[in-house]
Amino acid sequence: MDIKALADKYESYIVERRRYYHSCPELSGEEKETRAQLRRDLEAMGVTDIRELKNCCGLTATIHGGHPGKTVALRSDIDALPVKEQTGLPFASKNEGKMHACGHDNHMAMLLGAAQILNEVKGELHGDVRLIIQPAEEVATGAKAMLAEDALDGVEAIYGAHIWGVLGSGLIDVTPGNRMACCHQFKITVTGVSAHGSAPHLGIDAITVSAAIVNNLQQCVSRMNDPLNPLVLTVGTVHGGDRWNCVPREVEMEGTVRTFKADTSVEEAMRRVIADTASAFGAAGTLEYKYLTLPVINEDEQLNRIAHDAVVKLYGEESVGHMPTIMGSEDFSWFGEKCRCIFGFIGSRDEEKGYVYTNHQEKYDVDESVLKRGSAVMAQFAADFLAETAR
Repeated sequence: MDIKALADKYESYIVERRRYYHSCPELSGEEKETRAQLRRDLEAMGVTDIRELKNCCGLTATIHGGHPGKTVALRSDIDALPVKEQTGLPFASKNEGKMHACGHDNHMAMLLGAAQILNEVKGELHGDVRLIIQPAEEVATGAKAMLAEDALDGVEAIYGAHIWGVLGSGLIDVTPGNRMACCHQFKITVTGVSAHGSAPHLGIDAITVSAAIVNNLQQCVSRMNDPLNPLVLTVGTVHGGDRWNCVPREVEMEGTVRTFKADTSVEEAMRRVIADTASAFGAAGTLEYKYLTLPVINEDEQLNRIAHDAVVKLYGEESVGHMPTIMGSEDFSWFGEKCRCIFGFIGSRDEEKGYVYTNHQEKYDVDESVLKRGSAVMAQFAADFLAETAR
């Protein structure tokens, strides 16, 4: 099978689908029409083994190979962001205040392109390919919702990839090791005693206590954490006080932790620092802590090799990208609890062509010439994995 030639054949289809989905974004949990259109697109190419999930806007579809073997999965997320688009593209978002600013329109198009390729050569496949069409990635609930409905039952391995506005156009990164950090969300409540601003000694200033807590929390990063372990602790919001001339009783702060250690050590350290710092001022401090995602780690040697070799086979060693570890997060990581997994990045940055904005920006756009590469690598990985595991 000549997957590179088939990717060239379907390039215009892939680009057209990307532009369609870019024009009609839907937010996390609202992707009903996106799912319906994806189903229509799959049915139009002859894929009929399709299942709509009941408790989320997810969809699975299976391409059955001509020979017995294992099942490999390919995943695309489908949700958009609450961003007002400012690209000026002729196919810009028609839905006010919603935009595919993270590039999931490209993911859908690349998955559809891979489906076209694999469906055309299905008679040569030694096993099945399951397409995982996942909602609600941006709020980190979609992958777990799909797992709860057995979307990966019987799957041996899964491949996912993200279009990336920092990586050079045409480069494909499938680097082994740590790729994306886990995401934790926290909320801190500091409770003091209110007083008039002219007599702060009669109260306990929750703002002053909060400032001390924010500073002391960085000790969790620099003095309680192994410096060889990447760790980010960011307080993103601070809310407190009702009047300019009063000492506030309560302050609420929210933020995020990013790390590659999937344990509770950071939470435990934060609880100590918050409680003890507040106590030193005579106040109280509490912490609510949520574990939203696991880290994305390419640690399966066989999958790493097959993915790397797929890129080289299609586009040469010069197309292999090498990105540093990213402290951003992806709920694709939850799929690794069910089966073997690997995650890649598709570069779309080209300064000469003007593709200089990055994911989540209101002017983010991609070099569409890379999309066929994303489809080809998906398809090549799936075909090669099935062939190798069937031996």
